[in-house]
Parts: sequence; structure tokens; C-alpha cells
Amino acid sequence: MDDFLDLGALEQSAALARREVSAEALMRATLARIEARNPRVNAIVSLADPETLLAQARHADTEPRKGWMHGLPMAVKDLANVAGLPTSMGSTILAGQVARRDDLMVARMRAAGALFIGKTNTPEFGLGSHTFNPVHGPTGNAWDPTRSAGGSSGGAAVALACRMTAIADGSDMMGSLRNPAGWNNVYGMRPSWGRVPDEAEGDTFLHPLATNGPMARNPRDLAALLEVQAGPVAERPFTLPQESFLDRIEADLRGRRVAWLGDWGGAYLMETGVLDTCTAALRVFDTLGVTVEAIDAPFDAGALWQSWLHLRAFANADRLGALYGNPEWRRQLKATAIWEIETGQSLTLAEVKAASLIRSQWYAAAARLFGDFDALILPSAQVWPFDLSLEFPTEIAGRPMDTYHRWMEVVIPASLLGLPALCVPAGFGARDLPMGLQLIGRHGDDLGLLQLAHGWHEAAEWVQRQPAQTVR
Repeated sequence: MDDFLDLGALEQSAALARREVSAEALMRATLARIEARNPRVNAIVSLADPETLLAQARHADTEPRKGWMHGLPMAVKDLANVAGLPTSMGSTILAGQVARRDDLMVARMRAAGALFIGKTNTPEFGLGSHTFNPVHGPTGNAWDPTRSAGGSSGGAAVALACRMTAIADGSDMMGSLRNPAGWNNVYGMRPSWGRVPDEAEGDTFLHPLATNGPMARNPRDLAALLEVQAGPVAERPFTLPQESFLDRIEADLRGRRVAWLGDWGGAYLMETGVLDTCTAALRVFDTLGVTVEAIDAPFDAGALWQSWLHLRAFANADRLGALYGNPEWRRQLKATAIWEIETGQSLTLAEVKAASLIRSQWYAAAARLFGDFDALILPSAQVWPFDLSLEFPTEIAGRPMDTYHRWMEVVIPASLLGLPALCVPAGFGARDLPMGLQLIGRHGDDLGLLQLAHGWHEAAEWVQRQPAQTVR
């Protein structure tokens, strides 16, 4: 079963459907692999009782197939609720609470037949692109467990890279599906905002910044999971209609044009080697007949950052304000969470309006760019995976960071507008650590990005590399 676990999710699914392997055998092998590999990296947390999971797998073997995920073991990011499993969100405030129901995205994956084995680790409340928290501890990079896995979907990316799971979910506000994918040589996709909606609870208009999405070891699996996660909710505004992706992922890419934005005209500080690695990787597009054109910065980076700081803090103050309002809980929040909340609560109406105006202007500028290009391209991070003991990088190339997340500034052009952004592996740097590239598309063109990524996967040699601990 070792070789079977290394297959992609769709390949495993097809073998299950043909009854070449049983769900019970797959579950048993998955649990054995987690036992062998997870202690080194701490990617999967809150693992369910093995005997219960084996019983669920045996039941899956006896019932009609629900969908393509039928019988596949899956761990869900610990920001989402899975009925019967703990949801800590990495916070001591929530630790030990067991979810009574599935979140919408989880319910859709369960309806497609997924078997939920536990959770994947995340930073506290998903804040910061470095996966550590006081409940479950840190997650180490799949390629070097002494380095950061990225985040906030760090546990998901590492579980995939270490071949402990074949498919994973994540969420993305500020690169949380992209940065950990790039740092672990897998794929992560932030879909167009509205493609994968949450439940229609609370305010559904004000904060279109974060979204759930798929992670995988290849774009076909990414497309298949996106089809499961996606679909409109009548009670939520701006949701997108159901769309098929997998059956259209094969495409002739000749003639497509992509814009390379590099370091945004020098505005985004980059650690040595990041741009060189990414620039070299772009040669893959030459083999696909895709034209790459380097362009100047299309918008003022300082304005984008100011807009992002205010709109993100505005959203986080709304999301976490009730916890901050309780003095006992406030003492348990990490400093960066408190900073986000207090920043958001101090904003004036004029400041929020000004931030939204900048976003509106950037949307118009980006729309003009997509009149000429099929995708925009940026690195997935500005630094290489850093030491696991750090809370966050404090400088880039000798220049101090002024916030805990400034080193992830490169992801905000897509996040600010709710654009689809897909991280593809870009190769390895001097320390033999991975880096990724963001492919950013026009809103609604998730298919176009999946097609580019599929072509990339077929042509890029490094996408098949595995971490040393997975090579037998």
C-alpha cells in the first residue's frame, strides 16, 4: 500500500471504485503512514480514534458510492467545523470544543464520500503565515522540519507533501492557500471570491477577503475538489454558479499571455534567490507556447498596503471582537490578534471608505490588465521558509518589517479583489527548499488558471520531487 498512498486522489478514487483496494485497507495504510511520518512534522492534529475510523471505512466498503471522494481519508483544516471532531482554531479559548455539525464546505465533502480522520494544524485563528499555536504546537516544513511550513494552511500542505493524505482543504485571506503550497512543493488554489461560499450567517456583504479552497499534489485533483466545494448559496450574495472544471482542464495553451510582475517594480522586498528561482521557473511557459511579458508595477503598492491593512483589520475586528470583549479570553489572545482587533476597532468611517476606494481603483486597473493578459504572476512569498522557532520574519534583506505580515505583502493584490490565485511549484533554492509562483486570474476565470497549472504540471520537472522522509 505504500506506493498506493503516493498516488493522487483521483487515482486512489478510481482504484476504490474498481474495488482493486478497499476503503478499510486504505484507511489502515493511511493511519500507519501518519504514525510513521507525522511525529516529525506535526501536520495532522486531533486524530480520531483509529478503530472508529476503520469501522467507518468498512461501512464505506458496503454502501453505494456517494461521489468521487468515497472512502478517501481526509483531514480538515482546524478552522472549519467537522461534526464530532474538535475545533480549536489553534486557540486555548476554543480548545476541547467538539463541533456539533459540519460547516457547509465540510458537508459538501462528506456528501461526496470523504472520511474525516482529524484536523490539519493552523496558526491561532489563522493569523500569520506560520503554522504554530499554543494548543498543538508548530508544524515543520515537509522538506526541513526545522523550518516553517507557511500558513495558515500549513498542516494541510505538509500532510500532502509527506503523502499522509492525497487531498486537502484550506482557506485563504492573506496567502494561506498559496504560501504553504509554495513552501512544500504542492498546489494550493484560492478560488474566485463567491466560488466556495460559507453559510449565510451574520453579515454577508462587508468582508469579501477570505475564502475556502482546495489543495492537492496535482491540478486535476485540485479541479475535482473545487467542484465538490463550490456551488451557489441562494441566501448569500455574490456567489458564483456551479461550473465543471475537471472535464475541461486539458487545453491547448499556445497563444496565451501572462504578465510577470516580479517584485512589483522594487516595492516588494525579496530575500536573495527568490526572484532568481521564480524567473528561471517561468521558462516552463516557453515549452507550452505561453508568452511571458515582464511589466511595470500596475498600481501603487503603498496604497494597496494601506487599503489592505485597514480592510483586513476591519474584518478581523468583526470576526474576533467578541473574544476580545471578554477580559479572560483577551488574555489568551496572541499579540498579533489583539493588534488586528484594536486596529480595526479604531478605524473611522472615513478610513474604511478610503480603503474601499483604493480597492475599487485597483479593481478597475486590474480589469484593464486582464484585457491584455490571461494571468498575472508573482512569487508566492518574499522569503524562504524561515526558522521554526521564530514567530515571524523581522526583516527582509536587512530591512526591518513594520508589521508581523509585511513579508507576505506579495499576496495582497489578489486577496484585495477576491481574484482567483493558484500557487504552482516553482522549484528549489540554495538550501534546497521549495518556492512557489502565484498565477492570478480575472474574477470568475478559475478554469483558465487550472488549465495553465495543468500544463505546468505536465512540463515542470521538479513537481514530482518528494521530501527525503517520503523516499523509500
